[in-house]
This record gives sequence, structure tokens and C-alpha cells, in this order.
Amino acid sequence: MTDAPLASPVSATPVFCEDNELGYRRSLTDFTSPLTLDESYRLAHLPLVAPEHPDIIPRREGKFYEMGRHPAVYSLVLPLEDQALRASPAFLALENELKAAPFAGKIAWDILPKRQDRLHATICGSLSLAEAPAITAETREALRRIEPFTVELRGLFSGNVNRGRLYLAVYPEKRAGLNTLQQVQAAFDRAPGDLWLVGLYNLTDDLDATETAALADIITRWWNKPLLNLAVTEFQVMGAQDDLVLDAHVEALLLLGA
Repeated sequence: MTDAPLASPVSATPVFCEDNELGYRRSLTDFTSPLTLDESYRLAHLPLVAPEHPDIIPRREGKFYEMGRHPAVYSLVLPLEDQALRASPAFLALENELKAAPFAGKIAWDILPKRQDRLHATICGSLSLAEAPAITAETREALRRIEPFTVELRGLFSGNVNRGRLYLAVYPEKRAGLNTLQQVQAAFDRAPGDLWLVGLYNLTDDLDATETAALADIITRWWNKPLLNLAVTEFQVMGAQDDLVLDAHVEALLLLGA
């Protein structure tokens, strides 16, 4: 294969994609009524954080979940170090607001230390099931031609799917008009996405009207506030048997610009 010029190196002042280019506004929870945990959350997440809750869905025909667990699924993920996140004063201020919120008692705080070494945003989900995927030479070559770039984490985010999980939103760097995370997806022949999320907090119950209003207020005030700029140099192929990746393992590291 003939070498092509590599992309430009990480810029000193990266330009990030903004809301009009991404799907966060479109995918936001509707807060006009009290927040209830949706079916996908009660099937995949609630059994892991509140297994005695009466509204869990332990299994469903046509789905591979059994009390929140399933055969290993392998995905391409962007790793995030918990230590780097907690070195951010802005993030700590956000978390302190959550701890003081009227719904703080409905956050599964005990799950956080169990996940702190596997925080990530999924870039290409479900690369393979049960067995690790084979990464082709063409894919590795495509990744080699993408120089390291920057993403910015902003928060807080609650979506209209898996309602009950709270995330940080990932805003990718844009170079020459191109979304860098979409370039990574293209290396795997995936259609371009428009939202990438770092799952952090899980609710253990529905919220009442007061609690929902408090969550909506935090999300509104923290919307688009930068929490951390992350230099992206590698991705992981991660396998896990639950959607909280409590048992996750890293199958492979894939470098950019290598």
C-alpha cells in the first residue's frame, strides 16, 4: 500500500465540533414530566445497581440480557482515566452539586469505584459478540493516518434512551472541516455518529417532580461547560459481559499516527 500524507498534528488551540453539528440537543431527556427509568435501563442497568428493585426487567424474549448480564460484547472505546477526570476542578464542582442535589440518594455512588479503571466513551459498538474481533490491516493503516487529536468533555447529559444513566458528553476536535471521531469510525467502515458519551452515574429509582426539576437545572447550567480536554492517542478494543463494563477487559490497544 502506498503511503499517503499523515493528517496535521494536534493543534495548540483545537477547534471542537459544536451542538449544531452533533446530536446532544436532539437526544436530551424530556424534562417536562417526572423522569422515569425506561425499559432499556430497567433491563440492562437497573439489575446491576438495584437488583431488588420491583421494576427491574430480569430478562426479555429476543434480548440476551439475564439480570443485566450477557455474552461478551467487544467494542472500540476511547478510554478516560479517572485520575485525570478528578484532577479537573470543574468536574469536582459538578459532582459536588450532584451530591447536594435532592436526588443524590438515588445515585448508585457505590458503583463508581467499581468502574473507575474502565471509564470510556464507546466509538464503535458491537464489533463482535462472544469472541474478540479481528482488526484488519486496512483498519490499522487507516488509524495510522489519523494523528492524535483532542476531545473536550462537557456535562452533564441525560438522554432519551437508557433514561436513568447520566453522562459526560464528548465534543471531538474538528480538522479541515472533518469530525475526528467520525474519521475513526470510518476506519472501521462505520456510519458517522453524532454523539459519544462517558457513562458515569446511575439512578436507582424514578425521580419525582422536584428531583427531576433539580436534575434539569443542573444539566442546563452545566451544558457546554468544559470539564476536561483529553489528548487522544489510542483506542481500546474492550470486551464486557454487562453494559456497565463491571467485568470489562481490554483485548487490544490501537494507536493513532503510529
